[in-house]
Amino acid sequence: MSDDRAPVLIGAGQLTQRDVEPERALDPVAMMAAAARSAADDAGGGARLLAALDRVAVVNLFCFPYGNLPRLLAERLGAHPREEVYTTLGGNTPQSLVDLTAARIARGDDGLVLLAGAEAMRTVSRARRARVRLPWGGGDGTPTTIGDERDGTSEHEVSHGLALPTSIYPLFENAIRARRGWTIDEHRRRLGELCSRMTAVAAGHPDAWFRERRTPEEITAVGPENRMIAFPYPKRMNAIIEVDQAAAVLMTSASRARALGVDPSRWVYLWASAEAHDQWLVSERVDFARSPAIRAAGGAALEAAGVGIERIDLLDLYSCFPAAVQIGRDMLGIADDDPRPLTVTGGLPYFGGPGNDYVMHSIATMVERLRVRRDAIGLVTALGWYLTKHAVGLYGANPPPRPWTPPDAAAIQARVDAEPGPELATTPSGAGTVETYTVLFDRDGPVRGIVVGRLDDGRRFLANPPSDPAILDAMTREEAIGRRGRVSPDGDTNRFDFI
Repeated sequence: MSDDRAPVLIGAGQLTQRDVEPERALDPVAMMAAAARSAADDAGGGARLLAALDRVAVVNLFCFPYGNLPRLLAERLGAHPREEVYTTLGGNTPQSLVDLTAARIARGDDGLVLLAGAEAMRTVSRARRARVRLPWGGGDGTPTTIGDERDGTSEHEVSHGLALPTSIYPLFENAIRARRGWTIDEHRRRLGELCSRMTAVAAGHPDAWFRERRTPEEITAVGPENRMIAFPYPKRMNAIIEVDQAAAVLMTSASRARALGVDPSRWVYLWASAEAHDQWLVSERVDFARSPAIRAAGGAALEAAGVGIERIDLLDLYSCFPAAVQIGRDMLGIADDDPRPLTVTGGLPYFGGPGNDYVMHSIATMVERLRVRRDAIGLVTALGWYLTKHAVGLYGANPPPRPWTPPDAAAIQARVDAEPGPELATTPSGAGTVETYTVLFDRDGPVRGIVVGRLDDGRRFLANPPSDPAILDAMTREEAIGRRGRVSPDGDTNRFDFI
């Protein structure tokens, strides 16, 4: 690839809207437009750059049903792009958009592209409580949709309680504890320390939702303001989706950036990127304490850039829940005691978790940081669904030692697929062992247990123990992984009784 075709990010903008009355709050399109204008101003070109857009790409929105969001955004900006793009669901999509855009720029298909996303769940929630009707919506036409449209769970998983991130990520977390041989108390302490370090980063970020540094004890202590959601995660370890946040970046080629008069000091190069997905369903996973896809995609990106993980100066590991951070760290080969912060934003529980768009903030923040530390290399990871879809990007303010090239996606995925998960028994019967588990809570206490186990013949099963408060409470105080029991069909679900 010619150096002139090197993909560069030339502008980045972010917006956080804090508790504006619903009648006066910016809608998601206006929020994205404000972030896009900030990105254009950041690049030094303002409205002139927005008028020159060839493509507008928008990350999938949770909070409100619009029609053609990319067209609405383009109209707000006075832009007339040749193509309008909208993603499927997934927190991986901002980095995936960067990867796709880089490939199109390298081929000469695109000149100047806007990538943007937003969520206004805070305003929507406040409007619902106040019974205020929001005058949002619209958008004619149909954008080009990109991404994998498969659902993240099966009916069998949902029937056993694997229906939301809050009930699924604890399965990974408890598996990590057992793999490391930590006690429940030691595990809690380690989680508090990990999350406390993230709050310290968020406290220093001007766009973070919670700009407050918390101690490990404040994060782990369960109480009225920090109730248990699903063992072992109290509320302060969960991504906070009820935020109003938007972010945008502008991408182009080095030659187009010069032609547009963008100062090279504003450029940040995409050094390398890669994507992969783990076994699609949670019940199909090889191992609940690791991710072959992160390992494969991260390794491929580092290899393409010609650097090792020790050379990375700035990190933003996807952080919807602590398990995602720890598995990402482990798969990339970062030691537990590595002094590098694992986030530049503060993470989804503290910076804010604006739906699918958090990683656009990661990338925008990375652009800002790399312009200051010009010899540094930054690494961003992104994931969708339940540690399912993964994307990794490496960035630098200096030109990469090797030109960016599209990764060999098939070869990377083949390395992941070479590790098939165990067979799932949907109507199991007999003796089995707990592989991982969690306990779901409401405001009054534990309400449901979820067990993932293995039959003695090696097949995996999903089941629920009896909803006895004493049994569920014991599962949060004593290690249940490795315990034996009997599983049997029970209507539409399976029942697990500890022996």
